[in-house]
Amino acid sequence: HWQVPVAHCFGPPGHYKRKFCTVCRKSLESPAFRCEVCELHVHTDCILFACSDCRQCHQDGHQDHDTYHHHWREGNLSSSARCEVCKKTCGSSEVLSGMRCEWCGILAHAACYIIVTPECTFGRLRNMILPPSCVQLFSRNFSKLHCFRISENLQTESDEDDDVDGSTQGSAKDVQISTDSSKQTLKIFDGNDAVKRNQFRLISVPRIAKNEEVVEAALRAYYIIDDQQEYELQTFTQQALLSDDVINRNDAAEDSNLGSVFRESVPEAWIIRAKPKDEEVIRIYPAWLKVGMAYISLRVNKDSTTQTVIKEVLPLLGRQTECLQNFKLVEVLMGSKQVQRMVLDDQELILNRLKDIRKTSIRQMNQTRFYIVENGKSIVRVNLFVGGLPPQLSPEEYTNILKDELAIKTNVVSVSHVYQAQGAVVLEISCFSEAERIYMLVKDTTVNDKPLNAVVIPEVMASKIPQNCCPLLVFVNPKSGGLKGRDLLYSFRKLLNPHQVFELTNGGPLPGFHTFSKVPSFRVLVCGGDGTVGWVLGALEEIRHKLVCSEPSVAILPLGTGNDLGRVLRWGAGYSGEDPYSILVSVDEADDVLMDRWTILLDAEEPAEGTENGVAEPEPPKIVQMNNYCGLGIDAELSLDFHHAREEEPGKFNSRFHNKGVYVKVGLQKISHTRNLHKDIKLQVDQHEVELPSIEGLIFINIPSWGSGADLWGSESDNRFEKPRIDDGLLEVVGVTGVVHMGQVQGGFRSGIRIAQGSYFRVTLLKPIPVQVDGEPWIQAPGQIIISAAGPKVHMLKKSKQKQKKTGS
Repeated sequence: HWQVPVAHCFGPPGHYKRKFCTVCRKSLESPAFRCEVCELHVHTDCILFACSDCRQCHQDGHQDHDTYHHHWREGNLSSSARCEVCKKTCGSSEVLSGMRCEWCGILAHAACYIIVTPECTFGRLRNMILPPSCVQLFSRNFSKLHCFRISENLQTESDEDDDVDGSTQGSAKDVQISTDSSKQTLKIFDGNDAVKRNQFRLISVPRIAKNEEVVEAALRAYYIIDDQQEYELQTFTQQALLSDDVINRNDAAEDSNLGSVFRESVPEAWIIRAKPKDEEVIRIYPAWLKVGMAYISLRVNKDSTTQTVIKEVLPLLGRQTECLQNFKLVEVLMGSKQVQRMVLDDQELILNRLKDIRKTSIRQMNQTRFYIVENGKSIVRVNLFVGGLPPQLSPEEYTNILKDELAIKTNVVSVSHVYQAQGAVVLEISCFSEAERIYMLVKDTTVNDKPLNAVVIPEVMASKIPQNCCPLLVFVNPKSGGLKGRDLLYSFRKLLNPHQVFELTNGGPLPGFHTFSKVPSFRVLVCGGDGTVGWVLGALEEIRHKLVCSEPSVAILPLGTGNDLGRVLRWGAGYSGEDPYSILVSVDEADDVLMDRWTILLDAEEPAEGTENGVAEPEPPKIVQMNNYCGLGIDAELSLDFHHAREEEPGKFNSRFHNKGVYVKVGLQKISHTRNLHKDIKLQVDQHEVELPSIEGLIFINIPSWGSGADLWGSESDNRFEKPRIDDGLLEVVGVTGVVHMGQVQGGFRSGIRIAQGSYFRVTLLKPIPVQVDGEPWIQAPGQIIISAAGPKVHMLKKSKQKQKKTGS
């Protein structure tokens, strides 16, 4: 059912509960591998027998089709899964059962799925999936983890206390070394390759066993379902691979003594060999999509060559009028971790080739296919995003740095895009080994004490994106929210195209925006805390002018603490494990709203500390963007103390609730202090001086949620001020008298002291004061702070109310 061999993408092994192995179909008790892109799960010692049947998420110049067929995967469905065809239950938590398309999610029984129409339309999420036929990535030597930008250091979802060790010796787990004296244990190799690597599988057979029984057990150990008559076992001696046919005694089967060849004296290591044949039937697969035809069966004899095979196959595929020279026969080894292709020589004798493969490994023969392929021009083009460079240089200066640091070969490497403000470039490389060399070298290179980072970037062919498709660009901060980010990365890669999911720890938001820069219309989903949302919105602001879709709408999946913006836009206070699929449906149904953003200019008048030779250097003005709020005084001071606590013991901050508890403790230590913030600052709103009441904290709020969901402004109407909105171009200014007052606001018993509402603010600091913007705190030296509206309003997505009613019913 799958035409195109695609290798799987495995991270390190982990522990997966209630899952079954695709190969041996048993449950995964011990450490196992799972593919990061499809639903394949497999034991560490079954992985050799899995083949490359992963989802095809991009075109790679080998077998590119624009029509997509369902990509069926068996098993690991919930026990409530229902078959699309007969409507009965098809899932199970007891065995590997039922089929699911890994693109559209349609479910069916193994007996029913064959009658489902082959074309896949990508299901309910079709408008937000980046269609695989629109993505190109030539990735020859890059591992799958690199192609999908998956950090190797993010450990898999394993139980934290389990020591994961993937080095169990092949298949010993299936065969308990038999203490039963009537049984014997034999080592079985499947060819010369296994002998070289000393990789055998153990079988347990009766001490007196018929030849056929042993051959059958040996084949079963290697998951080979061919007729056992075609194979024999050879003894194995370390010095040489003897072709001593010890066991060719089938003729004498009437004589029972001879039939039971396997006795104590027999050596315990054997090799499976295929018996030689004068002719056989092979399957030839067309490398293009031929409806209703997966392969052609062709009889070959000892005279058949690559050329005669091509000649016979073309008419059967309706291509008889074409010239033989336009086609080649490619031998494809479909191992689970990589697909290896080899073009067969015109005069190669096919039977000899089959004999060689079987001699090397019967298992590999089982994973080998022959494809007939049209000769095309092969393209080599790898795009590498390189970040961490010094900002604001010219393209020539960036090229020179890369020449000096990475010795790039300019005949095969060119700088295709420059992001000066961010200190990043995109390289287009026309040689695989050079791309790989640069990628590996970048990881160990620092420029001006800053480490560089490199990301392999896919190419999105924007002209091929369907009219009504608005792909979702997903950013996840895997460090946010008690590490829930890792699970979300895994789920979103599976539900969407992994090429639209970006880990923010891997080069920040820019690689994602660059990848989508030509997409005519897209939306963004940010998974992380308020700080992460600010980071992505800031990057969007800087790169907006380079995007075809310059105003994408942004949805939020709140992780971690705070999440005031997430609350206001109805996405909730923090992710607690809801089904990722229904989150995507909510994003699809969300409403577009506008939101003001603000620029804060901090201009310190006094010199920075650490002056050289007594000469004071004034600090350059600092500019920060604000989405939610900006606090001066007590609010910022608590945040600062919490940050210090977090930096000293980061290990303690995995849980959202723990973070909140620390805030409370820090607050209790502050109650005894009294401060007079109103004497240390002056406030001007829209050019007018404003008298400040006696307060310890002054807070500017853009959204009606502060400090994890409190309403600081309050709801009662007031004829002095407009009712606050997130898109009215106004900020509200509120005062708090101290920690106790803040606690009462948090508890919902009081609101803050309303001071002003306006669109342009100037704050004068008369002494150093703690300041925080969207949860990032620092101590600000005396000087001016100016807050004004930033550029265009940003488009946000607000979860729509209708949806919640539906799920409640």
